[in-house]
Amino acid sequence: MPNRLADATSPYLQQHADNPVDWWPWGPAAFEEAARRGVPVLLSVGYAACHWCHVMAHESFEDEAIAAYANEHFVAVKVDREERPDVDAVYMEAVQAATGQGGWPMTVFLTPEKDPFYFGTYFPPVPRHGMPGFRQVLEGVSAAWRDRRDEVGEVAERIRVDLAERASVYGVGGGTHQVPGTEELAKAAAELGRSYDAERGGFGGAPKFPPSMAVEFLLRHHARTGSAEALEMARHTCEAMARGGIYDQLGGGFARYAVDADWVVPHFEKMLYDNALLLRVYLHLWRATGEELPRRIALETADFLLAELRTPEGGFASALDADSLDPATGKSAEGAYYAWTPAQLAEVLGAEDGVLATGLFEVTGTFEHGSSVLQLLDDPEDQEAYRRIRARLLTARATRPAPARDDKVVAAWNGLAIAALAETGALLERPDLVEAAVRAADLLLAVHLTEDGRLLRTSRDGRAGGNAGVLEDYADTAEGFLALYAVTGDAEWLGLAGGLLDTVLSHFVDTASGALYDTADDAEQLIRRPQDPTDNATPSGWTAAAQALLTYAAYTGSERHRTAAERALGIVGALGSRAPRFIGWGLAAAEALADGPREVAVIGRAGAPGTALLHRTALLGTAPGAVVAVGEPGSAEVPLLVDRPLLDGEPAAYVCHHFSCDAPTADPTELAGKLGGRVGNLGA
Repeated sequence: MPNRLADATSPYLQQHADNPVDWWPWGPAAFEEAARRGVPVLLSVGYAACHWCHVMAHESFEDEAIAAYANEHFVAVKVDREERPDVDAVYMEAVQAATGQGGWPMTVFLTPEKDPFYFGTYFPPVPRHGMPGFRQVLEGVSAAWRDRRDEVGEVAERIRVDLAERASVYGVGGGTHQVPGTEELAKAAAELGRSYDAERGGFGGAPKFPPSMAVEFLLRHHARTGSAEALEMARHTCEAMARGGIYDQLGGGFARYAVDADWVVPHFEKMLYDNALLLRVYLHLWRATGEELPRRIALETADFLLAELRTPEGGFASALDADSLDPATGKSAEGAYYAWTPAQLAEVLGAEDGVLATGLFEVTGTFEHGSSVLQLLDDPEDQEAYRRIRARLLTARATRPAPARDDKVVAAWNGLAIAALAETGALLERPDLVEAAVRAADLLLAVHLTEDGRLLRTSRDGRAGGNAGVLEDYADTAEGFLALYAVTGDAEWLGLAGGLLDTVLSHFVDTASGALYDTADDAEQLIRRPQDPTDNATPSGWTAAAQALLTYAAYTGSERHRTAAERALGIVGALGSRAPRFIGWGLAAAEALADGPREVAVIGRAGAPGTALLHRTALLGTAPGAVVAVGEPGSAEVPLLVDRPLLDGEPAAYVCHHFSCDAPTADPTELAGKLGGRVGNLGA
């Protein structure tokens, strides 16, 4: 019989709807029930594409005896971390503080007042490899709750105090530190160089996560300073990832991370946020270098988003699972959809092409059973054969059982996808990508944006999930809308971005310090209000908001928004030169601020070739964080366009700093020189 999760919009919660565990969704009712019964809360946090979440579910949550014990002694609460990042952040901080590590599934035991007192991640069903069995953990926690309640209360209180002290560190950071200047930005780039893997690309050792935000900083740093070292770190890292197993050489798109230092063996989940961020990075690398590899990867990644993650409503699904059914064993296995043996290649391609493909894609036995993920370490000499082989393998792979898809639409990650697709469509002349970005934005407006201007975090099948948006939802959605404005010239997107950012200023900012919180001032009160300026798998809401505020101020001349951006970037001054890998988006925003950012106004008749040429040339500029506005003569909707006449009756471009502009130009070559780019020849 289904439990209380049956009606959830989260695919992850629905995966547990038929468990014998009597799960509750997060909410007041669960904690009221725990108080009524006088039992602790078992909190389990995960997400749909999480491999070890599936393992623990099969081993323990589907076990009748374990479930019966949990139901008798606890109120069990299941949370999708992607739906409730605030809940996840608060308790993950406690787990990491107590154990020195974290991860998912996250297992936390709470008092009915929501205070944590015992922590863990994955627990096996029986003791192994030095880990206690989950049944043992349940019994030990239950005994402590029953027999040592005072001790449990003392532990919970110490943890609450510790979390409050940690929170205060960031609370003052925005106001007491200065925005990083050019010297601090140079130090941050040098510090990245110290952890750079010059042989393999990327930063640090295994496991290796795609450093999309750090690479964006390096590209902007190169554009502002001409640093060859910054460009080489970005270029080499992107090439190493694109040629390795972390990239799907057949279908496009990147896996979540590589378990090794060589980018060979991926953890096979494919996340929307990774691919949206990397799409934009590869596009910007192409813009900086003109090289074919980043252009190809950008287009293939964009096509992957449309083919594999776009939902019927026009949004983008959260993830593809790591696991799928392996026909050879009849069991679910990680990476079964993506790996190949030489024999499988020969079966699909024939003997001759099978041998060619084995060498081309490095199929030499990555895994114990002789299969390999595909790599493409060199450009094929025979491009026609490569295209033929790739197409046939992709067709054959489509007959395999596909990984499950988490088709939950997350506002923040869709905002990242909107920005990336809009820019890629404009720069690489793929209008279908711009159309996809507009359609996704329309879905956010129709389903996620409420009548009072608040943003809901998730939807599924066109139905909103009901969870309040967090800071990254507002910031990344605003970023997407701002990119749409730059590409389309439709001022409605700029106005909508401004509305979201006004909500940020009203409900997420500490007015005393300029620091930002991850949740609104009227959101559900947890044991502390989450606040973290550092990047994780996505830009922090804090630095994403700073970037969007800065961009909006450049379009409108709003000192209120620019001042808020500068105050927020103070934390980057504190952390950027010490931990640049973990605040790359903030460093990228600081590079834009150091450069102005430059403001470009293109004036001309809509649809005229001269207007289009200047517009695309402006978008191709590499000046960090430059904003581009395009409009008809006499445009008054956008302050940057006001009082910008044509030049001798011809389309003109104005390059400005703080609304103080150089002489207008009608020459695309001159415009490209002002912005560090190249002429945007139409059709080229």
